[in-house]
Amino acid sequence: MMMARSPRALLWPADMPDAAAVTASYDHCRKIARAAARNFYYGFMLLPCAKRDALCALYAFMRGVDDVSDEPGALEEKTRRLNELRVDMDRALAGDDDGGAVWPAFRHTVATYKIPSRYLHDLISGAEMDLTIASYETFDGLREYCYRVAGTVGLCCLHVFGFSDPQAPELAEKLGIAFQLTNILRDIPRDFAMGRVYFPREDFRQFHCEASQLASGRASAEVAALMRFEADRAWQFYREGWNLLDRVSEDSRAALWAMARIYSGILEKLEARNFDVSTAGPPARLSTGEKIWVLARARMGWFGETNAMRNRDRDWRRTGGPVGSHRAR
Repeated sequence: MMMARSPRALLWPADMPDAAAVTASYDHCRKIARAAARNFYYGFMLLPCAKRDALCALYAFMRGVDDVSDEPGALEEKTRRLNELRVDMDRALAGDDDGGAVWPAFRHTVATYKIPSRYLHDLISGAEMDLTIASYETFDGLREYCYRVAGTVGLCCLHVFGFSDPQAPELAEKLGIAFQLTNILRDIPRDFAMGRVYFPREDFRQFHCEASQLASGRASAEVAALMRFEADRAWQFYREGWNLLDRVSEDSRAALWAMARIYSGILEKLEARNFDVSTAGPPARLSTGEKIWVLARARMGWFGETNAMRNRDRDWRRTGGPVGSHRAR
C-alpha cells in the first residue's frame, strides 16, 4: 500500500501556522479512512498524495456526521449532537480548529481546495432528515435527501479532483446520487430495522406491494420488480454521472473510475442475486480480489466509459466466475 507524504508538502494557507497540528490531524484522518472506507479507499490510493490526504480528511468528517444519525440513541440527543457538530464545523472553518483531531486537516482541505461550505451544511442537513423523515412520498423528496447525503460528497470530491468544465458539478452530484441509491438497495434490512423506508410510497403503489414486505430482505415477485425499477433508476444516474470522468483533472481520473466501478459493481451483485438482501446471507459487495483487480486496471490505465458500466462478465469472470453464478463475499 502506498503511504501518503506529509501534508507539509501541500499548499499551505497563510493563516494556518501550526503545521505540526495539521500533519497530526491528517495522520488521524488517514487512519479513519483506512479502517472504515472499505470501498472508497481503493480509489483514494490512486490519487496524488495531497489529494488523497484531502479525501481522507473529508471522509473522516463525513463519517462522523453519518455515525451520529445512524448510531443508537435518543432523537433529542442525536439532534443536539448534529447541532453541535454544525457549530464546531463553522468554528473550525473560521479558524478555531482546536476542538477535535479531525478539524485541522478538515479546515486545511476546505481552504486549499476552495470547497463551498454550503455543501458541508447540506450534508449535515441530510443527516438531520434521517432523524425526522422515515419515508418519502415521491422520488423528488428522495432525490433531495440523496443530494444532501451523497450529492454533496460528490461535489466536495470534485473540488479536490479539480475541474474547469461548468457541467462538472451537475455530473458529480448525479454520480453521488447513484452511489446513494445503490446504498439504499443494499441496506434495506438495516434501514428497515431503524424505521427507515427510502423507496417512495408512490413506487410501492405502482408495484402493488407494502413497505412491510422489506423486513426480511427476501424479495417477492412484486418487491423484486420494485427493486429492479429502483436499480434501473440508479443506473440512469450512473450513466449520466459517468460523463464526469473526462471532466476532472487527469491525475484524478483513475481514482474516480475505480470508485464508480466498485460502487456500480455492488449494484451488479444485487441484480445477480435477484435483489435478495436478507440478513441471513452475506452483504452484496465486491470481494477484496475484485477490488484489487479494479485497482490494478485503474493503475495501468485500462479504463474508460465503455468498460465502466455493466461489463460484468468480462470483469468478474477473472476474479471468481461469471457474476451471475456466485454471491458476494
